[in-house]
Amino acid sequence: MPGRGLLLDPFPGSGPHGGAERPVRRGRIVDPESCGRLLGRIADAALGPDRSDSVIVLSHPVLAGAEHRTAARALLAGLGTTRVVVLSSARAAAAYAGPREAGPLLVVDMGAELTEVTLLVGGLVADARQAESGLDDLDGLDPATLPTVLVRTVLDMITSMWRHDRHGAIRGALRKGPVLAGGGALRSDVTDQLARCLGTRVRLADDPSTTVVRGAGQILSSVLRHRPTPPERPGRPR
Repeated sequence: MPGRGLLLDPFPGSGPHGGAERPVRRGRIVDPESCGRLLGRIADAALGPDRSDSVIVLSHPVLAGAEHRTAARALLAGLGTTRVVVLSSARAAAAYAGPREAGPLLVVDMGAELTEVTLLVGGLVADARQAESGLDDLDGLDPATLPTVLVRTVLDMITSMWRHDRHGAIRGALRKGPVLAGGGALRSDVTDQLARCLGTRVRLADDPSTTVVRGAGQILSSVLRHRPTPPERPGRPR
């Protein structure tokens, strides 16, 4: 939130059976009821009971289907906010860690349960690949093997996109250097190996694991700056 930084669930681990709720798996809402409770707790802590004139930015995996985006919108609408802005996690990552110059951009997001590679052209998704595996799935591997497995997953997706690229956008994006996000980008053994295999530099934010949420926060700030000024009323802007 502007001026308050990151706000997390104020009561983690308060699931119905005493365990932590995990209503989102592999980038999909699998338990709408638990998800609604979690979002409600965060909204109570961040916005209080009066949520009018507030804006929420929602980021989703780039290949999330319409069904999942609709479910997320419905949950957020139930919070009583004025406006919801929905965008892909790749666009959010690019907003925070991408170069300011125009041109194609490759975003590699190596998360806990998903690995995604997205080609953005003019800020829009031109192509994307997703593997339903991430760092959590590699926990049992030999630490020396993990970087090779994760990098191979990413390279396979980039190679597939290269084969379908008729306009040279992938080549241009690689020359610029891909943006790396997610927990996998915290590992230098992964990022160094990926840079060597691609033959290019890579771009990392200060904290790659929060690149997406910080990019969403920047977009939220931009929305708040450019929205029409509402009539004066008591309360604080959100």
